[in-house]
Amino acid sequence: MQRHWKVLIVTAVAVFMSFLDVTIVNVAFPDVERDFPEASRAGLSWILNGYNIVFAALLVPAGRLADLVGRRRMFLIGVTGFVAVSALCGLATSPELLVAARFLQAAAGAILVPTSLALLLPEFPVEKRATAVAIWGATGAVAAALGPSLGGVLVEEAGWRWVFFLNVPIGLAALVPARRLLRESRHPAGVLPDALGTALLVAGVGTLALGIVQGPDWGWSSAGVLGSLAAAAVLLPAVVVRSARHRAPVIELDLFRARSFAVANAGMFAFSTAFYALLLGNVLFLTQIWGYSILEAGFAVTPGPLMAAVSAPVGGRLADRFGQRVVALPGALLFAAGCALFASGMGASPDYLGEYLVPTMLTGAGVGLSFAAWSSAAVAELPATRFATGSAVLACLRQIGAVLGIAVLVAVLEGSPAADPIAGFTDAWTLMAAAGGVVALLALVLGRVGAAAPAPVAAAEASP
Repeated sequence: MQRHWKVLIVTAVAVFMSFLDVTIVNVAFPDVERDFPEASRAGLSWILNGYNIVFAALLVPAGRLADLVGRRRMFLIGVTGFVAVSALCGLATSPELLVAARFLQAAAGAILVPTSLALLLPEFPVEKRATAVAIWGATGAVAAALGPSLGGVLVEEAGWRWVFFLNVPIGLAALVPARRLLRESRHPAGVLPDALGTALLVAGVGTLALGIVQGPDWGWSSAGVLGSLAAAAVLLPAVVVRSARHRAPVIELDLFRARSFAVANAGMFAFSTAFYALLLGNVLFLTQIWGYSILEAGFAVTPGPLMAAVSAPVGGRLADRFGQRVVALPGALLFAAGCALFASGMGASPDYLGEYLVPTMLTGAGVGLSFAAWSSAAVAELPATRFATGSAVLACLRQIGAVLGIAVLVAVLEGSPAADPIAGFTDAWTLMAAAGGVVALLALVLGRVGAAAPAPVAAAEASP
């Protein structure tokens, strides 16, 4: 096997692990509650929410730091930390220890995502980059989609602790070859990013995610949610202002002068709001309306990620040849069509083959094409020295889109009339279809993306 495909496998495995933990723990939550009966549900919810908030907040600082101190070094730190802290999660003897370990796990995951793409891209020639990024990006989407089914099997057969122990063999499978395979690279002329700007960014993204995540539980008009959103409304513009003036900004605003980068970030954000809402919404529908068990629901949604896994490399090859727009547009339309079929065709009585299978295959194909297009478009015109930073910004917006989409889904479902439980799901699927339409419009705006020639690997330093 050629070297660049080996690098793709190693980096994709690491991304799979970090995004799997965004959704797999949701299934294990009831089992965790039973093991810690003395803990409140609100306290235990930080096992889920804490990961999402810290993960989103640290992505950009981690990517910026990796560009400066070394992508291979940061990648190895991320994998090692994720494996170690996952084992700590599985061994946790108290809710407090489990929540703290999840915070550390999210920090390690935030390191993995931008560094893996930055290590991958220079290994591929320009004409194959979109294919590589498509497979890399779809790996995260497939991992998130497989979380419910894989988590259901593990919880059913072995208990919630194995949801975390699973990361140990996955991480080691990436860590061992990574040490000898990956080449070190960094930005030789860079300096450490603005410390105050970094703190403002972490606080701004963290408070935004906190307000969105806790909105359904605390109430959207509560002091906690309004205060969090107000803080984010002050902090995030302050980051932009400071980044425009500082010689080493935490976010280089020049990145957004590349049309492909700016539009791709908007497209990924809009698509993620619908995609992650669909993941949770379909599992809730299958379990609450059709009466499926968690395990049955997990297997029922599996055709979606399988279609994403098949369509992503196809989308990557098409993007390499014809550009990302011709992949992003049909991806968005397929996703919207699938959601529209869910909204118009799902009934209260189970009919998997007649009502569910076709829409989930359409949305799955749309997911694979969309992640292929937007992930590769975002970094295609960036210099190699900004791969980690650029992919970190994209992943941050993807994660914020995820927490926003799930919060909106919960709000829509809670506001549905008790006499018609399907109405809330119909409204949610309709909103997802509309989001797919917005993504299709952004695809039209994307235009032709021209990939930049890669800088030599290990421009600054090299290590085996």
